[in-house]
Amino acid sequence: MPNTEFANSLTDILTPYFYNSWTVDEVTEFILDQDKELQEYVLNWVTSIAKTQPELAYQYAEKAKKALQAIGQQGTEQWLQSALDIYFSAGLYPANQVIKNLDEFIAQFHLLQKGSALNDVKGVLENFLHGLNGRPLKIKAHETLFTDTETIHLPEVVCESDDSKTNFNLYKVMAVHQWAQTWYGTWIVDVTAELDAYKNKQKALALFHSLETIRLKACIKRDFPGLYRQMSSFETVTLEQQLPEGIIKDLSNRTADAGDSIALIGQLYSQKTPQPLIYQGQLLPEQVNAVVQARIIKEKDLFRLALAKMADEMGHQQENPEPAEAQDEENSEPAQDGAKFKKIPVQDPEQAQGFSYELELDGNPAIPNEETQSLIDSIIQDHGDIPEEYLVAAGSGAYHAWQAQQQEELDPDEVWKGTYHEEGAFLYDEWDCTRQAHRKNWCALREKEVKPDHDSQFVFDTLNKYKGLSKTLRRTFEAMRDENKVLRKQPDGENLDIDALVNSMADVRSGMELSSRIYTKAHKADRNIAVIFMIDMSGSTKGWINTAQREALILLCEALQSLGDRYAIYGFSGMTRKRCELYRIKTFEDLYDDEVRARIAAIEPQDYTRMGVTIRHLTRLFRDVQARTKLLITLSDGKPDDYDSYHGEYGIEDTRMSLFEARLEGIHPFCITIDEEARDYLPHLYGHANYIVIDDVNKLPYKISDIYRKLTT
Repeated sequence: MPNTEFANSLTDILTPYFYNSWTVDEVTEFILDQDKELQEYVLNWVTSIAKTQPELAYQYAEKAKKALQAIGQQGTEQWLQSALDIYFSAGLYPANQVIKNLDEFIAQFHLLQKGSALNDVKGVLENFLHGLNGRPLKIKAHETLFTDTETIHLPEVVCESDDSKTNFNLYKVMAVHQWAQTWYGTWIVDVTAELDAYKNKQKALALFHSLETIRLKACIKRDFPGLYRQMSSFETVTLEQQLPEGIIKDLSNRTADAGDSIALIGQLYSQKTPQPLIYQGQLLPEQVNAVVQARIIKEKDLFRLALAKMADEMGHQQENPEPAEAQDEENSEPAQDGAKFKKIPVQDPEQAQGFSYELELDGNPAIPNEETQSLIDSIIQDHGDIPEEYLVAAGSGAYHAWQAQQQEELDPDEVWKGTYHEEGAFLYDEWDCTRQAHRKNWCALREKEVKPDHDSQFVFDTLNKYKGLSKTLRRTFEAMRDENKVLRKQPDGENLDIDALVNSMADVRSGMELSSRIYTKAHKADRNIAVIFMIDMSGSTKGWINTAQREALILLCEALQSLGDRYAIYGFSGMTRKRCELYRIKTFEDLYDDEVRARIAAIEPQDYTRMGVTIRHLTRLFRDVQARTKLLITLSDGKPDDYDSYHGEYGIEDTRMSLFEARLEGIHPFCITIDEEARDYLPHLYGHANYIVIDDVNKLPYKISDIYRKLTT
């Protein structure tokens, strides 16, 4: 079409998205300034961005030509996505700065083309380090390579080689060296205080760093020889070539520690500082001290509270407890300390120092839970020991006050009053199909308890209403538990395998030996299954649907009692991305008892149906469950929908992406719905074989157990 006609068409398309006609004219001019084959491309992005933020769309249109010429469509989209990510997390002004600083992004993009980006390997590195040992360490991008003992700061881009594997290995050895400082005790000594004796503190710190690097390399060589070889491959000039042989030998001794490195500084102080290694980074004692001191205070309190809980569970009686009224008096003495635990050193080759501690109380072993054991490990990392003052449990007053505080902090009903706070919520990404990228930490989800209705007659009425069906289901599920699988071609067994026998006779006639595998054997089926039922508690389930859901759950749970499968039940609802709610009805650890029955009876319709964030959270819960088969069964009455823009294509595509992410973790999703229009969208979400539509809601109690049986056999 003629240029004028095309310009008029662009004006008609863009007018709904911008506030002023002059803005529309300018954006139209920017688009027309592109090559013809790129005009449609830029127009699509402008209209897509304008739906979110018109100002960003304007800034993008202004700079699109320069970006496309410098870094192509791939780089331009990365530039735009980074701006949108910052917009969603920090607001318009910081996002505009990313758009305006296009030249910086272009330089960074060309650097990335030659090297590797931290964002691409961050998750792998964090998991790798956690697998080595010690407290979990976060990884962040920073211009300086260092650790503060809780976070490892790595360069945003590594360009050591055009080979991505080489760059990844360099990232890995950088991270491992920083991890080694925390695990092998570099920071157990007060480095700042120890270096005060030297006039040139920076030189003394550099020497200490070189000496510690020698010691840490020796530790890694002993424990992780493969990693040691990778580290050595990046050394052009080694520290061993720059330092006296005697010092190398002393620091390579298994008993050497950071104190030995401090003691050896004086021997090298008059010499030239060794050339640092590429993966060595820097030591920043001030930042380490700030983090360590804050952690020591926090972990001491947490550990003593944990000991108080253990003492309470073990039935320990505190001697001469302080009267309660004394604690209320102004300027009264602090509450009396609790039980005194005893530490017993035991050999533990997994610990850096080769030993750990067991705890005793009143001569009886005190077994810490996983969280308390992690605290013990972290305390030993900081101190090399468990200090004696840590072994005195917090007084009963402090313990009960902490319990009350925890209960108050974890009350999810209170956080929605007044200003919204994300503290304590689970944050999850959400897939934005319009820009083909995740919105980072976009949804805040909180778990809530369904308050049980012990006065309800619902469970009794349901079991009475479906008395015959309940008995049939129980017998069917009992048969599933006891059913045997017939193994064929066995060397021994109860019966002959006719097919195997015929094949063996044919082999004999052809001159081969008669096979001994001609029997069948019954083998009891191994049901290693874990299931989460995800129940739609949106407002649209009010009435018959809610009743049918609860009846179906009661019948299913009654039948599952005879089967022994592990299962959990969670309801979901919410309103907008900031108030996503998951309702605990039955966890994997809960028994199916009167409490759970009362929770099922109390299920009530709530608000909207934001499915993606719920699926992501339940996927997270599945990670702690060891099972060969993991099923996520959704019971819903309609498509994803929420009060904000979470509806239509957006909601469906986010749900589809969350289901894809669940499948990557070995979870099999299935949907049971009573939405008559579900056949239009469920195949796109779940696949053609992973859903069922129940046309009559009254049939749901009859169908759900049969569906479960078919899914798990």
